[in-house]
Amino acid sequence: MSANETLEELMDTHDDAARGDNVTGHDSVVGGDNVTDIDDKRLPLLARIYGVVLIVQGLFTVPMIVIAFGYAIRAVLGGSAQLDRAGLSVILSWISASLSSLTTIILMIFGALLTFNKRRYAARWTYVLIPLTIAEGLFTLMLDGLGLNLITNIVQLAILVSLSITVDPALRQERRLKVALWRMDERAAYEDAAAQGMPGRDLTGKGYIALDFFNLFWLFVVGCVFGLTIESIYHVVLFHEWQDRAGLLWGPFSPIYGFGAVLLTVLLNRLWRSNWLLIFCASAVIGGTFEYLTSWVMEVAFGITAWDYTGQWLSIDGRTSGKYMFFWGLLGLAWIKLILPHLLAMIQRIPWKWRYSLTLVFLVFMLVDATMTVMAIDAWYSRLAGIADDSPIANFFAAHFDNDFMANRFQTMSIDPSKAGRM
Repeated sequence: MSANETLEELMDTHDDAARGDNVTGHDSVVGGDNVTDIDDKRLPLLARIYGVVLIVQGLFTVPMIVIAFGYAIRAVLGGSAQLDRAGLSVILSWISASLSSLTTIILMIFGALLTFNKRRYAARWTYVLIPLTIAEGLFTLMLDGLGLNLITNIVQLAILVSLSITVDPALRQERRLKVALWRMDERAAYEDAAAQGMPGRDLTGKGYIALDFFNLFWLFVVGCVFGLTIESIYHVVLFHEWQDRAGLLWGPFSPIYGFGAVLLTVLLNRLWRSNWLLIFCASAVIGGTFEYLTSWVMEVAFGITAWDYTGQWLSIDGRTSGKYMFFWGLLGLAWIKLILPHLLAMIQRIPWKWRYSLTLVFLVFMLVDATMTVMAIDAWYSRLAGIADDSPIANFFAAHFDNDFMANRFQTMSIDPSKAGRM
């Protein structure tokens, strides 16, 4: 078998894995080793044990949830609890409880899929559970602040991200493909194929880009830098002054634009062939909604006001406006039609040798940067609210990230503790 024939068969296997087709028994021989279809391989024992734990946890938790909601509804109907007098904290508590209940039920389903080795379906559910876990953590943060109460959400998020990489048949097949290609004499043939845009594309044809962790992570990183650059240039041109508009403690990153890039990519992925007006309108609505919710979460969690569009055309509570929804529409249109194709090609040029190690290094850095940023903002809030304790952690942030440092680093932010919705 020639190297080119081997390459074609490997790419066929990779395509089948990405489409979710059953290619049982389809083997490719490279260097004397078999590269078998990954769908039939059993999940790791730890993954299946975790699935059993989720099922057992759900069986104990769901009845308690039903009883708790029953008592709450009974209290409302009996008049001992009045929803019209509920404050922000009470409303957030209700939403948080409902979200936690939904997540618990979905985790049970996910656990059953892991237990019975339903690899492809389990991979899809991870992408549902990851945003739900993030949302659950945000509500916990808004109600109780930063503390040990978030450990459960953080651990669960880490497990889900790891499982999304582990159980996804396409990603596993890609890694097997990479190992096989290392053994090929004509590796340049694959690199030529990669240059034509095959890796990273949605091989099902339903969307443009494959929505896997590798692609989405690098889109997030590039979005953080790209968005910050555009916003900084816009501010300089408009106000003739330089302002530090970064959103993390270290590096030129604005996570709002990073999450915005991921959100636009995920929601518009199947519209990439649509007409420009549809993409523009969808981007404007998505961007405006995202900007509104981001502003609301920041204010309720920490009393932060990072922007205020009050008085502008079509201003909605000062959190978004028609002007900036128009900009989001232009940005989304440029992102989907012009930037994303070139960006995907650039991401896929990361050498195979460094592909996963480089991603891991950047992932660890971004996680540390984001964690330290949230902790520093929480300490800043606590000092301004007069509730800072005398713990070593509080003293560390007071010494290294005091109020002056934070105000200088986050020049667009102001904190008013009275706006927060904490219990």
